[in-house]
Amino acid sequence: MLVKDKTSHVEVKYENASNSSQDQGASVSTRDDALDFAPTQQKTAVISVLLVDDHALMREGLKQLLELEEDIHVVSEAVDGFDALYKIRQLRPEVVLLDIRMPMIDGIAVTRQITHEFPSIAVVILTISPDHQQMLQAMRNGARGYLLKSVSSQELTQAIRTVHQGGVLIEPELTGAIVREFRRLSNSTQTYVNALSGRDIEILRYVAAGMSNKEIAVKLSYSEKTVKNYLSLIFQKLGIRDRTQAAIFALRQGFLPDDEI
Repeated sequence: MLVKDKTSHVEVKYENASNSSQDQGASVSTRDDALDFAPTQQKTAVISVLLVDDHALMREGLKQLLELEEDIHVVSEAVDGFDALYKIRQLRPEVVLLDIRMPMIDGIAVTRQITHEFPSIAVVILTISPDHQQMLQAMRNGARGYLLKSVSSQELTQAIRTVHQGGVLIEPELTGAIVREFRRLSNSTQTYVNALSGRDIEILRYVAAGMSNKEIAVKLSYSEKTVKNYLSLIFQKLGIRDRTQAAIFALRQGFLPDDEI
């Protein structure tokens, strides 16, 4: 039987009592339930940023620029290296914009400490001077970005997004220094390789395979003392201290162990 409520326009259906036991397990849908299935609007991921600069005017200007972006949020500011490390440990920002010249602790030292404690945090160095050596030092210590303070707001925000996604961004006029440094390192490595004899390389292969001096001696029909002497000379040629470094060098140079070792 149908009963219509004139005020609410809701129809209620009454079933026979005999059918009530069958309907006990049935679910009743409401308008609120339907809302649960409505498509939700995706939220833009927001990148948390810490500003580190000893000049208040610089920090205020950067904050005003960055807060215009929907996907970037300045979580705090720091006035020096100690303040920066304290706030990083408390807030764990995703990106740190860091002035390289600061009192007490400079930006490179702070970068090194951040990279050591929080490898996932991306550091972008901001500086006035396009110093090539300073830039190389910053990158060696873990910085993922190196920009001049003369960059546009668009370039800065793009740099933040790039390093947040795992990329690296360097001031265009400084990229030549990176290329030269890479070539220098490549040439240095090749010089080391050229200094090695065929026997040196063979022993390095065995070291990379994890063989002991005794096992290498058996393989080469040498005494353990001879193998030890060879390794000492190899360490000197490569400028390294131990077997672990020797194994890493061998693997990087492609001195891979033979399958039959």
